[in-house]
Amino acid sequence: MKLSTPSRRRFIRKTVIAAAAMTIAPRLFPAESGIPVKNKLPRWKGFNLTDFFNPSPPRSQQANSTTGEDLKWMRDWGFDFVRIPMAYPRYLKFDRTRYISKDEICNYDPSALEEVDRLIDMCHKNNLHVSLNLHRAPGYCINAGFREPFNLWKDDEAQEAFASHWGMWAERYKNISPQKLSFDLLNEPAYIEDMNNQYAGKVALPGETYRKVAEKAVKAIRKYNPDRLIIADGNNVGNNVTPELFDLNIAQSCRGYYPHYVSHYQASWVWKDPSQAPMPVWPGVIDGKEFGRKNLEELYKPWIDAVNKGIGVHCGECGCYNKTPHNVFLAWFEDVLDILTGAGIGYALWNFRGDFGILDSRRSDVEYTEWYGHKLDGKLLNLLKKY
Repeated sequence: MKLSTPSRRRFIRKTVIAAAAMTIAPRLFPAESGIPVKNKLPRWKGFNLTDFFNPSPPRSQQANSTTGEDLKWMRDWGFDFVRIPMAYPRYLKFDRTRYISKDEICNYDPSALEEVDRLIDMCHKNNLHVSLNLHRAPGYCINAGFREPFNLWKDDEAQEAFASHWGMWAERYKNISPQKLSFDLLNEPAYIEDMNNQYAGKVALPGETYRKVAEKAVKAIRKYNPDRLIIADGNNVGNNVTPELFDLNIAQSCRGYYPHYVSHYQASWVWKDPSQAPMPVWPGVIDGKEFGRKNLEELYKPWIDAVNKGIGVHCGECGCYNKTPHNVFLAWFEDVLDILTGAGIGYALWNFRGDFGILDSRRSDVEYTEWYGHKLDGKLLNLLKKY
């Protein structure tokens, strides 16, 4: 389906009007009308931007580099939030023909840091709150693909480097308001025995171990930014509330991926043999197990309880890989968004353009709308705007 120029203009006009009605201005302590919750975080809605997701710089202009048009469309469609997951080697200077050494872990590359500056500035010019995240931190990442010289959970050197990185970002952005910029400490913490095995088992960290590492980073940030809004991803790959962090005056971030049978159907980084992934349905039986909205309500109950205890909560990542049948994805995702919205919890789709996104997701079962050289998933966009 392709929109004519007049139709595009009408579409833009309608979406801008809808956005004005739906947009929630960033604020630390929102006063939601009609939603009986106490979430200390705004109900931000938006996307993850993957410009700095990979450990290595792009060899050429990245196909997924965020553009000013991307950010304008987000704003015009009523979104107010972006999360920037970063791999720390992306902004370091070292010899990339060999493995990184411990003494290079904090060798920051000024030109790469300026790239981050520019992206944040572009986002702010479009009235988008930015949440800066270490997706790969010194000594830890949920994904393999870069050989770490130590283990964040075991090695003091790694923990000091982790805190040093956050201290650097805190000092660099000390003059940016916490209403415009937050720090999301570490993506999806879990204990992994072999950090370089993509399919190694992952289990919840001891709460005190997570607290020890988080507390060092918080202290480094507060040195420069006493009022900086700080977020910690949930334990056990983002799934579990972490009570051990409650008294640190930081928010927590959940995930919108359960069950992985639905959200990561045939994803090669989850399934050793993607062809063996069972076909997802929603609701229904997958791999001999019954799944439906009740499972999601049970999953999010501890998160909603945390909100009611005064802990700010946001869903930092959510969505479905493009191999999941679109009708299954939308049915499941509406349940996820409905539960989160009922608790005043916002969300960030994993990504804007790409295999999880609303643009250029390369699904085989979607009738896309032509959108200025991109393929727009109108049904997904409408669902997001509904919530």
